[in-house]
Amino acid sequence: MSNVFGRLLRLASWGESHGPAIGGVLDGCPAGIDLSERDMQRELDRRRPGQSRMTTARKEPDAVQILSGVFEGKTTGASIGFVIENKDKNSSSYEKIKDVYRPGHADYTTEAKYGVRDWRGGGRSSARETAVRVAAGAVARKILGGVKIIGYTLQIGDVRTSRFDRDEIEKNPVRAPDAEAAKKMEELVERVRKEGDSIGGVVEVVAENVPAGLGAPVYGKLSADLASAMMGINAIKGVEIGSGFKCAAMRGSEHNDRMEPGGDRPKFKTNNSGGILGGISNGDKIVVRIAVKPTPSILKEQDTVDKNMRRTKITVEGRHDPCICPRVVPVAEAMMALVLADHLLLQRTSRI
Repeated sequence: MSNVFGRLLRLASWGESHGPAIGGVLDGCPAGIDLSERDMQRELDRRRPGQSRMTTARKEPDAVQILSGVFEGKTTGASIGFVIENKDKNSSSYEKIKDVYRPGHADYTTEAKYGVRDWRGGGRSSARETAVRVAAGAVARKILGGVKIIGYTLQIGDVRTSRFDRDEIEKNPVRAPDAEAAKKMEELVERVRKEGDSIGGVVEVVAENVPAGLGAPVYGKLSADLASAMMGINAIKGVEIGSGFKCAAMRGSEHNDRMEPGGDRPKFKTNNSGGILGGISNGDKIVVRIAVKPTPSILKEQDTVDKNMRRTKITVEGRHDPCICPRVVPVAEAMMALVLADHLLLQRTSRI
């Protein structure tokens, strides 16, 4: 079950970073939804590597092929199977360190769990697998209809955006909604890259037009599922919803989102809740922030041990992102879409 995500809308992913291909099977998608490979490809092109100096130099076209579940441009209700070939894999950099545990990676923990691991680029633990999530997320967006999901880089290192311009996000390589901050972020990432190091940041994802009533008050909380989905993305070390950790310093009179009449539902004057109350969506914008750790593969020499517990040094060569925030953005959007679509389908069954 560790390779399956969701309840009614279930994604099973497969494949390794340096294997012949990666892919997925998405089950539970309703029939009759317009869907083509172009829909998936549009999102995959936003995630794919090699787009700028901000990302790994690995040149993967990430061309997706739908194998089942779609006929004459519409979903059939059957499982949607799809595949993405690995075209530019190069395992030579990893072969010489295959018996050494890389700091910050899942090398040791994977071996501790299974007794064996695929050392080629991290194998199953590689962020390469997130391409499958992005492809499936494109289908989830179709199920959601009018729900709009947008993600962006809020912060890299100590550089944080101070304004929001939606049109700026796809214009700069760091995907920040602030042109001035984006330039500073680029300069910081480039400086870190030249030092053979990496740097982390914060990504924010917002969902608009989410209907009220998604989620459940106890074990099926929308907030819990979103947190789990975001923490399931490679390199994510923290999740905030709405005011997040800032609420610890607030009073109830400050934090409570006061209401006024708003037509068919209340209108909230603030959104400290992040669009979720009691684990259930309230119709306001859902706002999630995630902390992205620095890429663990760096050129700087580090202390570590090998499989025989001997001290050694390691320098991780190969092609790696100096900051993965820009490529995390479409992945986080996809996970938001998958969770919301799953809860939308669950909500439909609860009203029967």
